[in-house]
Amino acid sequence: MSSRSRQDELLRLLRRRGAVTIANLTESLGVSRRTVLRDIAELREEGFVIASESGRGGGIYLDPTSILVSPKLTSSEVFALLISVAVLKQTHPLPFSQMADAGLKKIEQALPRDRVLEMRRILRNVYIGRPNPDLPLPVVGEIKASVLPDFETCFLQSRRLQIRYKDGKGQVTNRCADPHALLVLTPAWYMIGYDSEKNAFRHFRLDRIKSSTVLSETFRRRKFSVEEGECPFSTTFI
Repeated sequence: MSSRSRQDELLRLLRRRGAVTIANLTESLGVSRRTVLRDIAELREEGFVIASESGRGGGIYLDPTSILVSPKLTSSEVFALLISVAVLKQTHPLPFSQMADAGLKKIEQALPRDRVLEMRRILRNVYIGRPNPDLPLPVVGEIKASVLPDFETCFLQSRRLQIRYKDGKGQVTNRCADPHALLVLTPAWYMIGYDSEKNAFRHFRLDRIKSSTVLSETFRRRKFSVEEGECPFSTTFI
């Protein structure tokens, strides 16, 4: 195990168990007491707040508010955090939402400028709306587990996605789409993709994609607009 992997495991142990003795850490990690103490010192230098408490029930513990993950996060991972919080805020009352926003802002500020620009480019292609309360919500099925990673890859890397799609009338067809944007109208999630066969943009509901394949071809993003008339529901975008 590399020192970085070992230190990550040490942090996981502290978060999971609370106060832990050096002896417990030594046994769990399979290293010497000296190595554990050195790892703790290096983590403290990185900014993690690791304290010790003597007496019965004491030991080494990690301040639960201590987090130093932003330098390791990719722009795609930060994007995933941002979109998850944004969707929750739109659809449900969310406790601690102000603190979540503040935390995400700190993460963004700690990222290198090139990664921030990349993340913002991705976020420009995400639309979160509120379904019209006067219309019934659609019956949405489960999104296939294999579809999500394929969609994520194509959306983030501008690669073409081949799908087997079941439309609202129950007809199943094979389609090839260029994923340009993500539209969230909870409970439905849509891929806004350019269909080269139809020579037009189409909304593909993710739960209606029966299977998918990531193609090696990349595509150049086209200009498009998301208007209320293009969506299954009238929406207010944020």
